[in-house]
Amino acid sequence: MQRPVPVKNKQPAPTQITAEQILRESKSLQADEFQAPSVKITDPQELAEYRMGKRKEFEDNVRRVGRWNGSIWVKYAQWEETQKDFRRARSVWERALETDPRNTSLWLKYAEMEMRHRFVNHARNVWDRAVTMLPRIDQLWYKYIHMEEMLGNVAGARQIFERWMQWEPDHHGWMAYIKMELRYGEVDRARGIYERYIRCIPSVKAWVRYAKFELKNGNPGLARRCYERSLEELSEDDITDELFLKFAEFEEMLDETERARAIYKYALEHFKEGDASAIRQRYMAFEKQRGDREGIEEAIYVKRREEYESKLKKDPLDYDLWFDLTRLEEEAGDLAKIRNAYEMAVAALPPAEEKRYWERYIYIWIKYALFEELIAKDMERTREVYRTCLKIIPHSAFTFAKIWIMAAQFEIRQHRLDAARKIFGMSIGMCPKNKLFRSYIEMELSLGNIDRCRVLYEKHLEFNPASAAAWGQFAELETALGESERARALYEIAISQPEADMPEALWKAYIDFEIAEEDRRNARALYERLLEKTQHVKVWLSYAKFEGTALKILIAEQEGEDTSKFAGQDVQELDDSRNAVGQADRVRKARDIYSRGFRSLRELQLDCKEEAVMLLEAWRKFEKESLASGFGSEEAVQAVEEKMPRRVKRKRPIVLEDGTETGGMEEYYDYIFPDEASAAPNMKILEAAYKWKKQKMESTD
Repeated sequence: MQRPVPVKNKQPAPTQITAEQILRESKSLQADEFQAPSVKITDPQELAEYRMGKRKEFEDNVRRVGRWNGSIWVKYAQWEETQKDFRRARSVWERALETDPRNTSLWLKYAEMEMRHRFVNHARNVWDRAVTMLPRIDQLWYKYIHMEEMLGNVAGARQIFERWMQWEPDHHGWMAYIKMELRYGEVDRARGIYERYIRCIPSVKAWVRYAKFELKNGNPGLARRCYERSLEELSEDDITDELFLKFAEFEEMLDETERARAIYKYALEHFKEGDASAIRQRYMAFEKQRGDREGIEEAIYVKRREEYESKLKKDPLDYDLWFDLTRLEEEAGDLAKIRNAYEMAVAALPPAEEKRYWERYIYIWIKYALFEELIAKDMERTREVYRTCLKIIPHSAFTFAKIWIMAAQFEIRQHRLDAARKIFGMSIGMCPKNKLFRSYIEMELSLGNIDRCRVLYEKHLEFNPASAAAWGQFAELETALGESERARALYEIAISQPEADMPEALWKAYIDFEIAEEDRRNARALYERLLEKTQHVKVWLSYAKFEGTALKILIAEQEGEDTSKFAGQDVQELDDSRNAVGQADRVRKARDIYSRGFRSLRELQLDCKEEAVMLLEAWRKFEKESLASGFGSEEAVQAVEEKMPRRVKRKRPIVLEDGTETGGMEEYYDYIFPDEASAAPNMKILEAAYKWKKQKMESTD
């Protein structure tokens, strides 16, 4: 046994060849397609030999695949046809038909060969055998009839049609027979065929065609009789909306408006609701064209009402459909139907006592009440609607403040203040909400009942002591009444609440109150107390602005007035010792606050670098503005500039919310303050490199 030769070098070849390159190269080297040589026949003997060879080839193919491949027979017969040997061609066709007698293509090509060479009798024989063998193939009948008609043998064509009609073809066969008779002006014969047609295929299509035929021939009475007979003779299952539509269109064409209207109404009563959509749509178009305004509107309302009701039967909790139905009834203007629609709508209660199911439903009650009050002008029914709605709502689970408020406002419009107060009192007792307290207080305040407002504010704060808005509004009320001490006491109680929802709003309101009172000492004390609770940068910025701005300007800003009139002025005011204080003193105090704030952020909140930068930028802007107004100095601006940090780009690992690291890195900007630069061991080297790079870039520019 021969041993395999070992491969000495297993390294890859320097030039790699892909399979695609091999295929492309083989395709490019492939020779042209083979073309059979042309044969020139010069004498009868060679022709006979050629024909014998071709016939032998065809016979071999027929024996091999002819039983299941009809194209072999077709090629064989067509070759014999080209040789003008029609006897042999017919023999081939007959043999093919013996093999597959139900092959329609073979019959068609056989008959076409006979017709092509004007062998009429042979063609008739083939067509006759074809339609006898395959009477359900309409194409064979059409071809046979067409040949006879082209030869002018109308009687023969009619006879073939009669043979075909015995097999009861479809609509197309009957219409082809009728059209042939009409081509030769045989109207009576066509009418007789129509009578046989409607008996053979009793359908709406057949009757409508019959009626159109009579109308086209100028017999509207006979056409109307066709429609009437169709309604009498067709069964209930066979009658469709198309018949009524065609009948009504026929009457419209003859300007028989009342007849057409009667047909439409009968059709709407005859068909079920789901089957009459097309009739209803056409009836509406008919009324728009030929009816009066009331009839048109009534038809539209009826149609839309039926559509909404059918949809609501499937889904009675679709409140959007209830809104559409009630809006439709309101447009119609029938009070009884409007109230009935609202009653049906409010009867469709939500499936569960969860507020999300009731949010759309409650607006149906609101619309119902507004309808009774504004359109029906029935105040007792309006009151009853509100009362029933409030009884249905499960107040132990949730409530809707808007319903209580609207019911109370309705009583106010009816000049029944006691009833309105009773409604508000019930709401606060059963299901207190901030919105209810606010609305009740607004009502009493508009009536000038200050004592009642104070009592309500006290009740509100007992219910929700964490509501910063309630504390602020109560204090604003006392301020408006000139009760500064009461307002100050309220603010003190408010900021002492441990769980206020917005404590920053309370502190701001308290400070603004003291500024409005022109009491800088109390306002400064409030800022100091606030800084004991939080060292937020916004507090420092606000404090610095307060110290650096005159009280008149601060009050003008609160009231929304124009402060440009104070530009360039040194507004004087008295300090705690009743001494005059100018802008220079205010700038000095503001500078101290900025300095304190910066030290606090850098010493106590090392991670708040961005806040420190924000404070420095505000401080720098303040110093520049002071310098421009003549109350600052270049040294102060330079001192702030020296404190400004340098922004550098760094990278840090990406940490997800759960504390895990993804392995990736993200870039962020960090700030390096001058005090940090001296503490870092390598910071001087980095700073020198940064300066060198900056100088290099400037030199290249």
